[in-house]
Amino acid sequence: MTSVAKLVASISRSPSGWLFEGVARPSAVIWLPALIIAALLLTAPVYLALRTLGAGSEAIDLIFRARTVEVIARTVALMAAVMLGCIAIAAPLAWLTVRTDLPARGFWRVVTMLPLALPSYIVGFAIAVGLGPRGILQGWLESAFGPFSITIDRIPSIYGFPGAAFTLIIISFPYVLLPIRTALWNMDTSLEESARALGRNRWETFRSVTLPMLRPAILAGGLLTALYALSDFGAVAIMRYETFTWSIFIQYGAALNRTLAAAWSLGLIVLALAVVWGEHTARTGFRNRGGGRYYLSGGGVARRPEAIPLGRWRWPALAYCGLVSLVSLGLPVAVLIYWTIRGVAAGEPLELLWRAAANSVGVSALAAILTVLCATPIAVLAVRYPGQFSRWLERLGFIGFALPGIVIALGLVYFGANYAPWLYQSLAMLAVAYVTLFLPAAVGSLRASLVQVRPEFEDAARSLGKKPLIVLLTITLPLIRPGILTGAALVFLLTMKELPATLILSPIGFTTLASSIWAAAEEAFFARAAAPALLLVVVSSVPLALITMREERHLK
Repeated sequence: MTSVAKLVASISRSPSGWLFEGVARPSAVIWLPALIIAALLLTAPVYLALRTLGAGSEAIDLIFRARTVEVIARTVALMAAVMLGCIAIAAPLAWLTVRTDLPARGFWRVVTMLPLALPSYIVGFAIAVGLGPRGILQGWLESAFGPFSITIDRIPSIYGFPGAAFTLIIISFPYVLLPIRTALWNMDTSLEESARALGRNRWETFRSVTLPMLRPAILAGGLLTALYALSDFGAVAIMRYETFTWSIFIQYGAALNRTLAAAWSLGLIVLALAVVWGEHTARTGFRNRGGGRYYLSGGGVARRPEAIPLGRWRWPALAYCGLVSLVSLGLPVAVLIYWTIRGVAAGEPLELLWRAAANSVGVSALAAILTVLCATPIAVLAVRYPGQFSRWLERLGFIGFALPGIVIALGLVYFGANYAPWLYQSLAMLAVAYVTLFLPAAVGSLRASLVQVRPEFEDAARSLGKKPLIVLLTITLPLIRPGILTGAALVFLLTMKELPATLILSPIGFTTLASSIWAAAEEAFFARAAAPALLLVVVSSVPLALITMREERHLK
């Protein structure tokens, strides 16, 4: 029997508690695609391992030196700050835009998601120009206090840890906002109504009923923000805050020491697995304390909960939504408009790059569809068939999100050059890179939705003789539709602004808005980069608006 056949047999007849907990076993329709996806996700780690092991003892000396420990500490501090900051911003926003009578809730639901469309290097540049020393803010302060003979020579520097954390928080809090909002939409409000009928006030009901049901979504979103902070390059480079990712880009980009870059990339994988393990421990710890394995939702018919009147808190709530939107979206867009106007006034041609926009939309839609398809079996295994097999598959899926795009791209280049040269610089390989990078975004959203669906619905269909694939298509997927749409939207937006993998793996002559923006910004042609960046925001807002309106109709 071949090794593959042995693996198939072991999965099909695994003893209880080893590969899967309990007596239920997944169908091959579920675990076989997940296994193929896992093999795909191992491409980059295998490349990094081969590169590192090829250096022998030199790699060990490079990893265990004092500077590496310092970079680890700086990276972990940034991850923690970004995760906590995003949760603190996103949780109130989700509650206000779903459960209250906040004026123009649909408008705020779209606007608060738009920061996802902004590349981190564009936002970092806007923050530096607006809030940095000798920036726009200092100019305003000098104009305001100049008549009073007050001289402002310098304001506190935004560079370093504060600037990097601030930039990443204001562009990545939607990673937490979307799963929480989806969970609130899917939540069975009868549980809250029962708690209120038993005499609990709104705060007690929220703390004891609503918050426990939101915990999977909060943990999933927090995990994504931590991994995003771990892998981001643009913001930390502009804010001059050295993390693992920035160091890796320097080593790879300048060809200084690619063995060190590979070794540090393996360190990123270890950090990513540690974060995923922490999220899993928090989730299972809550379950073991009596939180339950499944979080109840209705039988697929979402019922709009009664909007909570804000009363005298309406204006503070509006001010909060406006402030978050102003800082996360208004400031970067204002800087882009400023540079566009300045460029047009200086005679710069207004190039909106419609061909690049069409390429971006097409490849982003393809990546969104493929990633959701790949995420579905992994999410189903993680929720419905917990065990060693499903847990490691889920953790493996998060590795790509933690690695810089350049590392994933180089891993695929290594694979293509040695085993599939016909795939190199093709749309197929580019799509594979996007799936590898953004799979966790889809898995997190699908998992947050699936964990709220009663498994009895699927069990009943199987007991009536329905095949596993039919149950998946007719029962499971319709019930987790909000999670599917949310995951697809996240992947679409992430693909729209992805840069390193696009530059390395794109077919010859294939340009996107992100690559066009970077090409202009790299040459310091900020006026030329501003118009495509604005177009990127506009194009990315369309699917967000459509999804929001679709969910509004679904709830009515």
